[in-house]
Amino acid sequence: MSMSKEYEKLQDCLSSVRNLTDFKPETGVVLGSGLGDFADGIDVEWEIDYSSIPGFPVSTVKGHSGKFIFGTVGGKRIVCMKGRVHFYEGYPISDVVLPIRLMGLMGADKLILTNAAGGLHPEWEPGTLMLITDHISAFARNPLIGPNIEELGTRFPDMSDVYKKDLSDIIRSVAAREGIALKEGVYSYMTGPSYETPAEIRALRTLGADAVGMSTVPEAIAANHMGTGVCGISCITNYAAGISDQPLGHEEVQQAADKVSADFKKLIAGVIAAM
Repeated sequence: MSMSKEYEKLQDCLSSVRNLTDFKPETGVVLGSGLGDFADGIDVEWEIDYSSIPGFPVSTVKGHSGKFIFGTVGGKRIVCMKGRVHFYEGYPISDVVLPIRLMGLMGADKLILTNAAGGLHPEWEPGTLMLITDHISAFARNPLIGPNIEELGTRFPDMSDVYKKDLSDIIRSVAAREGIALKEGVYSYMTGPSYETPAEIRALRTLGADAVGMSTVPEAIAANHMGTGVCGISCITNYAAGISDQPLGHEEVQQAADKVSADFKKLIAGVIAAM
């Protein structure tokens, strides 16, 4: 049976990376909007711009710089995505999850997903960190639609334990040890790029969501499909529509991310070292 086009593209990207470095990461990290400063604390061994990998999707969003950083944190070997691509940028969903699959093929069997998200609770102020315990993705294209890539995983993957309990427990314990306030909740994925309406936010609250954003879930689905252990942290950067009277904009996201930057960096570094 011939290789699928998607898997062939993945293998081509892997070859391009391997031509530049043979670094084998243990853990992959995706840095969300405004959270790229974490990369400054990595003991860097190699950097690769996404644009230098043929066929690789390149982020078009301000605050997403677009490169893989290979190095160590707390003695652990990581590959860090400084900048991600989103479905709303117009890429096919297979391209949105290509970087996640590529990190898995490089050797990363654990994945820390981070994002900037809107909070659905009036008492959760911008700058709150939330451990993602589960997600809701009823309104967006699943990245596994289409022929299954048998080399990566099964046709119908179980989703009852996407955000692994053992990895989530590490996040909880590091937050407690460092005195970092950490909420927990369900992240809901909407495609964007328009922010949600107040009616959509009311619907999501009724469904049990605690935060909402435009990323992460396709990545978590693709990683889970290929057997990668996933955990996730949202930085609540704004109140979702209708929770406050404030109009929504990308600038507030950056400001709130800056506010929590020191705690975020300490938390992620501690989690990587403890994995």
